[in-house]
Order: sequence, then C-alpha cells, then structure tokens
Amino acid sequence: MKYILLVVFVMIGFCLFSQDRPPAPIQKSDSLIKSRGEKMKRDAKPEPVKITIKEYKIISFARDTTFLDTTITINKEYKYNYLRSDDFELMPFSNVGQPYNKLGVDFERRNLYPKLGAKAKHFNYSEMEDINYYNVATPMTDLLFKTTFEQGQLLDALLTFNMSRRLNFSVAYEGMRSRGKYNFDEGESGSFRTTTNYITKNGRYSLRAHIAAQSVDAEENGGLTSPEQFESGDTDFTDRVKIDVRFDNQTASNRILGKRYFLDHKYKLIRKQKDSSRSEKTSFGLGHQFNYETKYYQFIQAQENSYFGVAFLPSVNDRVNLKTMYNQVSLDFYNATLGSLQANLSLYNYSYAFNSILVTETQRIENELQGEEIALGANYEKQIGGFLVRGAIKYKLVGDLTGNIIDAAASYRFNKKNKMTVAFHTSARMPDFNYLLYQSDYLNYNWQNTELFKNERVNSLQANFESQTWGNLSAKVTNLDNYTYFSINSEPIVAAEAGIENVIVKPFQEGSSIQHLKVKYAKEFKLGSFALNNTVMYQNVNQSNSVLNVPELVTRNTLYYSADIFNKAMRLQTGVTFKYFTAYNMDAYNPLLGEFYIQNTEKLGGYPLLDFFINAKVQQTRIFLKAEHFNSSFSKKTYYSAPNYPYRDFVIRFGLVWNFFS
Repeated sequence: MKYILLVVFVMIGFCLFSQDRPPAPIQKSDSLIKSRGEKMKRDAKPEPVKITIKEYKIISFARDTTFLDTTITINKEYKYNYLRSDDFELMPFSNVGQPYNKLGVDFERRNLYPKLGAKAKHFNYSEMEDINYYNVATPMTDLLFKTTFEQGQLLDALLTFNMSRRLNFSVAYEGMRSRGKYNFDEGESGSFRTTTNYITKNGRYSLRAHIAAQSVDAEENGGLTSPEQFESGDTDFTDRVKIDVRFDNQTASNRILGKRYFLDHKYKLIRKQKDSSRSEKTSFGLGHQFNYETKYYQFIQAQENSYFGVAFLPSVNDRVNLKTMYNQVSLDFYNATLGSLQANLSLYNYSYAFNSILVTETQRIENELQGEEIALGANYEKQIGGFLVRGAIKYKLVGDLTGNIIDAAASYRFNKKNKMTVAFHTSARMPDFNYLLYQSDYLNYNWQNTELFKNERVNSLQANFESQTWGNLSAKVTNLDNYTYFSINSEPIVAAEAGIENVIVKPFQEGSSIQHLKVKYAKEFKLGSFALNNTVMYQNVNQSNSVLNVPELVTRNTLYYSADIFNKAMRLQTGVTFKYFTAYNMDAYNPLLGEFYIQNTEKLGGYPLLDFFINAKVQQTRIFLKAEHFNSSFSKKTYYSAPNYPYRDFVIRFGLVWNFFS
C-alpha cells in the first residue's frame, strides 16, 4: 500500500510541477531592414523551423532509423524490464540479473562465427549488433529507474548530444544490483557505452564507432535442496532465506566481463545527385569495419562441492578468455535504378584460451583454440515498387570454424496497413567454443571435441503478415542438423559415490535432423477506452530423441484501460496481464558452465502468471507500478523457472522512464 500511495503522490506532483516539456520550436528569421520613409521589407520572412520529436533519431546497426518514442503503450509495458525488450518467449528466474529459461526458440545467426558460450549469462550483454547510434537536434537524456528485489535498484542513463548537425555523441551507463529473496542469489551488472556518429557536409565520408565495457556478476546458490519447503506453503518458509539451498556454505559465483572497440566508416569515391531533389542517384565507395573484443567467463567456488563431482583443488577458479579481432573491407555501389550492392572481404582472428594444458588418463586437452578465418561476402537491397528485396551471403575461404551464411528476404506492402514478408536463412558453423573445448578444476568438466563435432546446420523459412486490421501472423519452419546441446553425462570420468546427489553434464551433438515449427499471432481488440491485447504462440518439434524441449503453447493476454485525466495532463493506463505456457520438460540450469542443459524427467509449467499494473505519462515522463505474480499468494507453490529454481513470489515494483531535452 505504501508503494501505491508513493506513486500516486509522484503522479500528482508531476502533473502540477513538471517542467520537462517537448522541445520548444526553434524559429529563425532575418531582421527587417527598413530604409528611411519606407515600410516595405527588403527580405521576406522565412517560415519558422520547428523541431519535433522526429528529429531525435535512433539508428540501428543495420542502419534502420526510428525516432524517440515518448508515448505510453502496452508495448512499453512489455519492454519495461531489465532487458528493455519484450520477454514473451522467456521465463525469468526469481531475481533480476539471473538467467532466463526459454519458452520459444529461434536459430538464425546474426554472424558467421561461434561465441564464447555461457549463453545463460548473456541475456543482458549487448553485442556489436545491439548498439544504437543517434542523430539529435538538441541534447537529449533518457533515464530509466526501476526497483529490484531487496537491496539494490536498476538504473539506465543515456545522454546524447550533437556538436553540429553532422556530428553526434552519446554516453550511457546501466547499473543494476539486486540481493534477491533467496540466500546467495545476488545479481549485479554494469554496462558503459559511448558512441559517435558523423557524416561530412558533402556526404562523402561517414563514420560510426562505439566503445562498450560490460560486466554481469551473479552469486550462484545451486537451486533448492528441498523443494518441498517451497511447495508446502508452510509459513515457516514464507521468508525465502529460510529455505535450504545447495551452496549455502560454499560461496559460488560466476562472471562475464567484456570490452569492445568498434569502428565502421565509408568514403564515397563517386557521388552523383539529381539536380531537382538533390537525392543521391549513383555512388561508389570504399568501406572498412573493425571490431576488437576481449571477454572472459569465470566461475569461482570457495570450496568444492560433490554436486559437480571431484575437484583437483579444495577451491575452484575456472576462467576462460576469448579475444577476437574482425576486419572487413568492402566496395559499395548504389544506383537509384539498380539498387544497393556491397562486396566484402573479411578477416577474423580469434584466441580462446585457458591457462594450462590438461593431461588425463584418457586424453590430452589443449589450452587454446586460435586461428584466422577469411570469408567473402555480398549484400544486396532494392526497392521495386511495393517490393523490398534484401539478400546477404558470406562464404568461408580459409578457416576451421565456419562454413557459410545466407539470408534472403522479400517484402511487399499492399497499403499503409498491410505488409507481407517472406524470409529464408541457411547457415553452417561450428558450435560455441565451450562445446569444443572446456577446462575446469572439476575433473568431469573437461573435454575437447574439435575433431569430433561437425558444423551445425540451420535452414529456416519464415512468412510474416502484418496488418493493422487483422493482426500480425508469423510462421517459421526450421530444420536443424548436428544440433549441439548440453545433457547429463551418463559416463563420467569419475563416478559419483553411492547416495551422493550430483549432476555431471557434457556437450552432445544430435546425429538426426530436427524440425521445429513456430506459429505466432498477435492482435489487439479495442472498445472505447478498453483494450484486449493478445499474443499466442504454438510450437511443434519433430525429433528422434528429446533434445529440444519447448512448450507447445504460450499465451499472453492483457486487458487494460487507457484514458486522459486531470484535464489531459496525464495519460493513465491500468490493467491485468495473464501469461500461461503448457507444461514441458523445462531445461535445467548449470551454474558452473552458465548454461542450460536438457532434462527429460521433470515436467514444469502449466500455471498462470498474473500481473496488475498502473502506468502513467506526464509530458515526457512515464511512470510504472506493477504487482508482479499477485496470484502466487493464493495458488499452489509449483511455479518454477527451472528445476529447483522457483519463479518469483508476489512483489510490488515501481519505476519511471524520463526524457530531458535541452
């Protein structure tokens, strides 16, 4: 109740005293020059130039441009979270900063090369393709604040400003800390980003660059040792710190830390314009893209635990480093009639390394994978009437990690309300590095599969229909060959002692093909100030062995009310969100690897998640209040995010997103 009163007070205060208004129009005019005895103007007064919100542009890695959106919509409600993206296909753990289990899967790859691994720790790690660039008319600040669980908070602050019309900078920092409700469950992260976006006055040279330094830290408690304490509903365990966890006296934590330096610049050798519109007709130029990144994953445990088997040392400190450098040179040709074509040649250097070589009775495990990959590629894009055609290909010339990647898409816009897109993807590359080589102080977590594993092959076909009248419908069929996954190791190097529970996992590669079908439909129905927003996803997997487990049905339905109040000084939005997914063999989590692994013995899910929210917009400020999972207080305690990892209990959280303009 105290949170509700606080938020109501803040809302009223904003209505009365808020000074953050949309950027004021800027007017430019020449002075009136008058001669003696004359009343006529020598120069005509030009029309005022107004700066609108559309002048605050956000440019993605793919050079798609949008503008700052200060409205309050149901999609903003879905994206107001730690990831700042819609988590419909994800199931979060109980604490912020902890992993997300998968409810839906996509297998398309954005680039040609394997990743470090520890995928469960990368949900909030911004890759090269996730960084945005800005082009703003005046300095702009975007501030997000949200409470977390127990001690801590989430803050994401961005400042972007222009030194001139053609030179823009941005500086951003996201910091999060959350102690959590359970013992040894604290999450913490920090992310610093700075970007530059520049183009010369004649438009021949353009540059964009960024620097990113990120860390994701988490305590690991290994999950519950006695799930009946949680499920019983006993008031003695209402305080979750009283529930027994696996690593209660062996402090364990893992960490991802990465630094990246990125540069992308182009120079147009030839540039011709139409005389009337001044739009570009033909251009030919050179491009260069550079990316250097260092990253490491580390797992630390103060004292070994039999859950992972036998360790070489009393304490555990596993660490792996990945250094990559990417250079690409390109020839870029554009013609208003023929379209945009790029031919590129890329060089990728990598070093994935542990500290020492490990020799066991059965094998010799190297300490490093390193080498060079050379690839040839091309990109094409052309607008033909209502059709937009896009294609991209990269093919390996030299190297052991990759094969190829091909993307092709064609979209047709029938009118302003209806659009159809068909896309095809095919790729072949080796699995992530931690599938190929891994070393640990735990004896059973050491392997090298560089000679055993083959390229994972992905082929997918997708069709999307987007309609403001009929809703958005997408269907995707994916075929997987050599699908690689983690699962229980039935033949560990050192067998477990009788009566001691442990989980030893290792990577496997499926020999038979897997087919995955995903159909997703989204539609909102409105009646006056009320609306019902619906998203439904159906999945089906055809496989010889149960190595890819996903729920058959996932649905999210939000009934909400929107209206202007206080003489239209505030936009109010309030409602209830219902989320449900069918029971399935939910993946289990391994904190040593920072990965999920397949388990086929325990079905979880089949329970509803209900959230009540009140959101408001006052000028450029959006205020959020949510009662998360409020039905947990009167339902069975069978809600889990992974085996032995409960989902969060009922909690009230609030925060805001605030934009400042100068």
